[in-house]
Amino acid sequence: MSINLRTVYAFAREMYPKTSKETIQYGTAGFRGKAEFLDSVMFRMGVLATLRSRYRGGSVIGVMITASHNPEPDNGVKLVDPKGEMLEASWEAIATDLVNVSDQELEQQVAKIIKDNNIDVTTSSQVFVGMDNRYHSPRLLKAVADGVIALKGNVKEYGIVTTPMLHYFVVAANTKEAYGKPTEEGYYDKLIKAFELLRNGRMENGNYRNSIIYDGANGVGARKMLQFIKRMKGSLNVTVINQGIGVGKINEDCGADYVKVQQRPPKSMPEDVKPYTRCVSVDGDADRVVYFFTDDKGEFHLLDGDRIATLVAGYLMELVTQSEISLRLGLVQTAYANGASTDYIVDQLKFPVSCVPTGVKHLHHKALEYDIGVYFEANGHGTIVFSDNAKATIAQVAQTKESAKTLLLLIDLINETVGDAISDMLLVETILNHKGWDVQDWISSYNDLPNRQLKVKVQDRNVIETTDAERVCVKPEGLQTEINQVVANYKRGRSFVRPSGTEDVVRVYAEAATKEDTENLAYEVGLLVQKLAGGVGPPLTKPNSSAHL
Repeated sequence: MSINLRTVYAFAREMYPKTSKETIQYGTAGFRGKAEFLDSVMFRMGVLATLRSRYRGGSVIGVMITASHNPEPDNGVKLVDPKGEMLEASWEAIATDLVNVSDQELEQQVAKIIKDNNIDVTTSSQVFVGMDNRYHSPRLLKAVADGVIALKGNVKEYGIVTTPMLHYFVVAANTKEAYGKPTEEGYYDKLIKAFELLRNGRMENGNYRNSIIYDGANGVGARKMLQFIKRMKGSLNVTVINQGIGVGKINEDCGADYVKVQQRPPKSMPEDVKPYTRCVSVDGDADRVVYFFTDDKGEFHLLDGDRIATLVAGYLMELVTQSEISLRLGLVQTAYANGASTDYIVDQLKFPVSCVPTGVKHLHHKALEYDIGVYFEANGHGTIVFSDNAKATIAQVAQTKESAKTLLLLIDLINETVGDAISDMLLVETILNHKGWDVQDWISSYNDLPNRQLKVKVQDRNVIETTDAERVCVKPEGLQTEINQVVANYKRGRSFVRPSGTEDVVRVYAEAATKEDTENLAYEVGLLVQKLAGGVGPPLTKPNSSAHL
């Protein structure tokens, strides 16, 4: 099979010309931006996915078209590596270079990638493509497919799927179906079978009631939840709101990000919802999930990724202990994890904790160091990974112990490849059912410290440099010393600063014993950033009170 790289250039020039001169960078979320500027990006990512597949010996590579929790006019694209993981870091730079060259330089750039990575372009390649339900996604999917075809690759279009589903398809295909069948039905079957076996006919237990309200963010997660409901034989009663069918924009006043940031329920909540009803919000591509409820006084309560992590870690530890198995367990957090959750995990659960820089790839990579690694960001993105040693040991013990049989079923219920909102929700429902807990039992395990996040505009975000998983600021010199002095004035005070990955702002995180102290601590650290890190724009708004200890 011979490949003429002029075909790539001709395709690009005629059908997908580069219309934006703005430099964009491949990050944890891949490429994101306004949909009207992404056609050339998508075509080039189809080209790159084909090359990546050949580089990896013909393994399937995934391409997901989504802007996740972003507003509906945005879109984006990210590549999925053979084991379902994020694109290898060294290839992020290759992707960035490929997307930013001019149309005239494209042919030469593709040739450079082939030469630098010693890629045999005569071998076969396989690319799986999925998309969310944004109105511009079908157009962008065609651009990706044309990029694959331009290099004579094989493309399989899955149409509208969640991001975790595409990750699942890639792993299932690359493991010759050992992980499951690489089809939509295969995905439903695997999760539902495990969930219903774990249910074991017991729909309610103790304080646990078998019904939830599910906010689908008007995204693909709503559509797929409706498909789950059709197949679940009543094992979970789900009311789906914000379905996005005919009305409602993706992530507008709904979804996991809205609920967490705004600390309020999404729109379209049923008027007759009872206090303490379990409610779930997923984001636009269904890779994040948070729980929430309203109490009998009408007050909103959030159960975020930290809460899910502690619930899961505690339950897994119970099962491993009951099974009398010797495995290394670990929970991975970022600096954004609430201090109260970390204290609870370390002091009460006695569960080892690691802290890594912000970003899913850092969390996932660290979790792989354990036999059972649990990771969740506070925003609700996370999963659990099991080593081959853990799976083999659990399978052996499961022949004689019920607790190990439960662990085996949990492995099938969990989508290890990436954060999966629906899989994670079914996991939480399983644990609450087994414990006989409602949301009041769950939230009473520990009390969150009040926390506050600020964004401070600066001339150049790169003046801020951090270490120790972003918890210590090393540049500009003197800033961390002043932060430490301010933090010392507050009971249970903690604060850190880190540069944004996408804009010239510095993010400030603060927590303290009271809400009032937290507001003041965030304000004082924000002022230090403005003063010592080249702050621009209007001064920060001072909180109403300035009470300290």
